[in-house]
Parts: sequence; structure tokens; C-alpha cells
Amino acid sequence: MGFELKNEDAMTGNFNILDQSIRNFNEKWIPVVRSKHAEIINNYSELKLILQEKSGPMRQMELHVRAYNDGAAFRYKLLRSPVVGDRQIVKELTSFSIPGDPKAWIVEYGGYASSNESEFFEHPLSYLNEKSIAGMPMLMEYGDNCWVAITEAKIENYPAFYIGRNASNQLITKLVPVPGEPEDGVKVRFSDEVNTPWRVLMIGETPGTLIESEIIQNLNDPCAIKDPSWIKPGISAWDHWWSGEVKMEMPVIKQYIDLASEMGWPYMLVDWQWYGKFNSPEADITKWAPQISMPEIIEYAKSKKVRIIVWLYFSDVNRNSAYKTAFPLYEKWGIAGIKIDFMDRDDQQMVNWYHDIIKCAAENHLMLDFHGAYKPDGIIRTWPNMITREGLMGNEYYKFSDKMSPEHNIKLAFTRMLAGQMDYTPGAFLNVTKEQYKNQTPAIVWNTRVAELSKFVIYESPLTVVCDHPDNILGKPGADFLKIVPTVWDDIKFLSGYPGDHVAIAKRSGDKWFIGVMNNSIGKSVTLKLDLMPAGDYEAEIWADAKNSDKEPMEIKKSTKSVKAGDEIKVTMAKNGGFVAVIKRK
Repeated sequence: MGFELKNEDAMTGNFNILDQSIRNFNEKWIPVVRSKHAEIINNYSELKLILQEKSGPMRQMELHVRAYNDGAAFRYKLLRSPVVGDRQIVKELTSFSIPGDPKAWIVEYGGYASSNESEFFEHPLSYLNEKSIAGMPMLMEYGDNCWVAITEAKIENYPAFYIGRNASNQLITKLVPVPGEPEDGVKVRFSDEVNTPWRVLMIGETPGTLIESEIIQNLNDPCAIKDPSWIKPGISAWDHWWSGEVKMEMPVIKQYIDLASEMGWPYMLVDWQWYGKFNSPEADITKWAPQISMPEIIEYAKSKKVRIIVWLYFSDVNRNSAYKTAFPLYEKWGIAGIKIDFMDRDDQQMVNWYHDIIKCAAENHLMLDFHGAYKPDGIIRTWPNMITREGLMGNEYYKFSDKMSPEHNIKLAFTRMLAGQMDYTPGAFLNVTKEQYKNQTPAIVWNTRVAELSKFVIYESPLTVVCDHPDNILGKPGADFLKIVPTVWDDIKFLSGYPGDHVAIAKRSGDKWFIGVMNNSIGKSVTLKLDLMPAGDYEAEIWADAKNSDKEPMEIKKSTKSVKAGDEIKVTMAKNGGFVAVIKRK
């Protein structure tokens, strides 16, 4: 533990403990946005140490350590120096000693500035070296029924960190440099007291314990919005280039609004070019392009009981503080939310920019979806208008890459999703075999239709944006499931799975349980125990792979089945397949 600072001696120990205290904390709180639970238990024991150097500058520092049933977390608090002005951190010395060489799922983005879109690969932990810049969450299978993931929570006025390895075989903290600084240069500038983010160790007997955990949200502050009742999760249609070379034209926009209306979705996202030039000095996010009419779009959507979300390029939002004018204007228009894209950074300045934008959006009753974004840190508890974000390799990669695979999609549930919400943009209905797959427009995906449906249950995203074209969804097999699947949940249960093999998750909405299972590229059967519900008789409505789904991935076998609490059901999945079901009382 400790810090190296510019123009100061390093803080590496030699402290007296001026004071120490322990407190036990236990509360239940109700999240504004129910990502996983309707009620969350926040129970920990916390040790607080006030430290002071024994000699020299006699600087003080606080260390806070919390122990939860599903993990542990710690953070530092640095204070002002005798000199008025900035202090500058060049290195955080936090390291993690992980004995042995456990299996790990490691993602590398190729540097500190990225959209956090890449694959998690399975390696022994020793794969990491001094040059590694590994992203988080980083999952490890430690053995003896022990799974551990390293990540962080409550990132504020501080950069994100990545993981490397030192010569002593320890995992080390690599902070993102301030823009323009070299890797060994300044990472943090602060003139007032500063808290580091919480360094988090998620710990459980199964990987499912980590998926179910609320430790990341619990490490954040309660909701800061006085009346958040305007924040409404749901599914959104999306006029995106993914599903065809969509033109920014009124008939096209109305077609997607009609899709949302017919499916019962509350939102439609109008994507890039709605304000004409973007990422340009001429860009004006307060005016719509000449070929469209934003008032007409909003009024038409309103007549269909749909609200509009608009896309923005981050540089256009920031230029001349445009957001301070635009966000109040969007509220007057009746816009429900905004999607901001291409930040591709998580240094201290960008982290602070996120906070500025989130707060301004909240003041103007706008929900937020960040793309080209860094990982979540639980801020949705404090600012629930920050309802989802990208920061993962999602469905868009099927259009232009060969990296997507069922194994990758499964690993996302065990790795990236541990940090929180992820806007994967599911809903691809042009399903093909791996042999038929190619990059094209309109985009196609190599999994079964039911595997695609399972993403709506498995993946966490209170605002879920559907990627495909209306013609590919309306009236097609599986569209009925997308009319009933929620985006927020009252409870979650991990049923079975292993990173890269399969994942089975059940989520409750009211008195109904939704089950989603996603398979890898090898056909298999798994047995699920229905010990989720109170005793009684139930009916399961099932969407399953058909006998021919290996060759015809769009085929679905729809059925109903009587079940009892405690029953076991056998789920047979095609290669690249899946399974979804809704269980309700008879």
C-alpha cells in the first residue's frame, strides 16, 4: 500500500496509528433502478485507521477497510499538504498478493485509452507481466470452491486502474495517466482531500455468488436525486447502422417508433446524424438536421406512447459547454434520455467529466447511456439516471469483426457484468450457423434465436436497446418473448454454469420467474432445479432450441409445461444455442 508523489517523498509506511475505530453497519435499502434486487442488504464491518508518518513531513492518511459476506474492499483518503495547491500522484503502490497460479479471465485493451471493447481470455495468472495493462473485473478461480474478482467502486476525482504484475509476482495497480503525461508521469492532481475509489475483492464459493452480489452498489452513496420517479427503465428500439444502412429520414424513424409501439417498448433511440455533422466545430446539438423534424418525431412518438432518446458525440456535448444549453432544451422538447458516445478514456479528467454530465442530465430529467465508456462502478445507486453503459464487446461486433462467439457471450456474464450494467444491444434476429456467418449489412449473428432471447434475461441493463430492424422482429418467432421480458428485477438466482461453457440465470419480476440459459459452441443438456419458488403448482412457458436448430438457428420450439417447486427440468440446447422460460403460478 502507499503512494509515490511528484516533488514529495513517497508514502510507503513508517506510520504511527493516531486513531482506529471499528463499526458494524447493516441496512436494507430500496434501489431506484432494480438491476438485480428489489431490496438490497448492505452489511459490513469497517476498520478505519488514521495514520501519520513518524518523521519527515508528518503527513496523515486514512485507510478504510470493509469486510462483507461476499467480499472485501478498502480505500485511502489523502489530505492537503502544507503548501497550498495541487499535490500530484505518480503511482499508487497498492498490490495484491495472490498465492499460487490460479486460472484467470483476463482482458487487455492495448493501452489506457480505449472503448473497453475486447475479449476475456482464460490464462493462468502468471500470464500477466510487468508490461500488462489488464482491465477489470478480473475473475479468478482459486480452487477449493473459491472464486475471486478484482474491480473497483465509486470512482470519483480519480482515474480508473488497470492490473499489471511486478517482479515480486504481485498484481499491481496501474493508474491511468493524466492526458499528455507518460506512463510513469502524473496520474492524479488534487488540491483538496481526495478519496481513492474502493479497491474491491469480490469473493464467493461459486462464480454465481459474484453475479448475484450487490457489493459494488453498496460501496456507493445513497440516491442523490430528491425525486427520481421520472427514471423509467425499459426496452428501446434503435435506428442503427447495425441493422442496415439506415438513413436519417422521417419515414425510417417512424418505422422504428412503430416497432417500439407494437412491441410495447417505451423508447426509441434516434442515433447519429440527427443533428447533421458530428464531431465537428459546425456541429450543433440543439438543432436537428434539415431532412427531419424533431418536434414531429416527438409528437408522433407520443401518439404511440413512446418516448425518444437521442445520440450525441461527446466532443459536441463538451464544445463550448453545449450540454448546459442543450440538456434543458431536451427536457422542454420532451426527450427521455441521451446516449453519449466515443469518450474512450477513464483518466481523472474524463471521470470528472462523467460526473458533470450525469449531474446536469439529472437536473434536466434525462436518463443516460454512455458508449465508448469505461466499466460501471456502482454510481447507478447514487445517480440512477446513469442507467446503462457500453464498455464491452457487444452485438455490434458481429457486423465488422470475427471475434464474436458464444463462448465470449457467456464469459461476459462472469466477467464484465460483475461491475454492473452493460448495453450489449441484444435482439439480433438474423441467426445463422457459424459456417454461414460473415460480416455484412444487414448484420447476422452465429447463434440460435433462443440464445439471442436468453441475453434479455442474463445480461444486466435496465435500459435495454434492441439492435435489429423492425422487419426482422415483428411477427417472427421469439418476438412474443420480447413483448413480456422486463429489464428490471426483484431477485436473481444463479442456477449453473462456467465461464465459456454455459450460463443459467433465473430472475424474478413480481410473482414470475424468467429463466435464461446460454450455451457455447458444443450442444449439451443441463439440469436445472426449480427451487426458486414457494411450494405449489406452476406453469412454465418455454422457448427452446428445436431439433433442427443446429442447422436452422432461427427455429424455436414453443411449449408449456406443468411444474412444481423443487422439480428438476432438463434443458437441451443446440450448439450456439439457448433456452428461456417464464414460470408463473397456475
